[in-house]
Amino acid sequence: MSGRECFLVSGGSGGIGAATCEALAAAGYRPVVGYCRAAAAAAEVAERTGGLALALDLASDTSIDQAVAQLACAEGRLAGAVLAGSPPLALAPFGKIDPADLQAQWQVNVLGPQRLLASLVRQCWRPHKDGVVIGVLSQAMGDASSGAASGLGAYVIAKYGMAGLLAVLAADYPWLRVGSVRPGYTETRMLSAFDERFLAQQREKTPFQTPQEVATQILMEVNRK
Repeated sequence: MSGRECFLVSGGSGGIGAATCEALAAAGYRPVVGYCRAAAAAAEVAERTGGLALALDLASDTSIDQAVAQLACAEGRLAGAVLAGSPPLALAPFGKIDPADLQAQWQVNVLGPQRLLASLVRQCWRPHKDGVVIGVLSQAMGDASSGAASGLGAYVIAKYGMAGLLAVLAADYPWLRVGSVRPGYTETRMLSAFDERFLAQQREKTPFQTPQEVATQILMEVNRK
């Protein structure tokens, strides 16, 4: 890596992740494109943005530890990380959640990120008492005015887990800048889990976001003081 400040994006080869890498590059950072299986796509994003493709399987402790070791010894300080990785979406109501789906969502949204961030705090950020972490949550979680989306059980549960992880991270390391975004329906491959008729009905209600629009929101969080 060069001496330019770096920014890790887990799931960096996907729709929101790739757009985030592009936005970070435009802002002067060198994106580190974290990927699990899409090595070719990650390499393409890295080449396009002047970044680096980095194997990062959030379901593998070994992969996480190796990625952190590479980041810790590389030139160019790691400025922060964006948690944008997500397993394929499986639609199921609460009573029919497949345990394997819940485990996969929990692993990539909570367990893997906890190990990753704990190591990055120790090896990259605590020496400088500075760093940024942005989590990609979801409007499907609901808010004070509306409940959680029905039928997205494992995904919504895991996103609430990530919200808790971010809250504890911020509490334990007050010098760390921790934020999140909550995009709604976004034009990415994740939409393939839905029936096209359902998507058409939703698009009639409100336009879907583009990955670039979500990336802009993420960059605003990165720059928020």
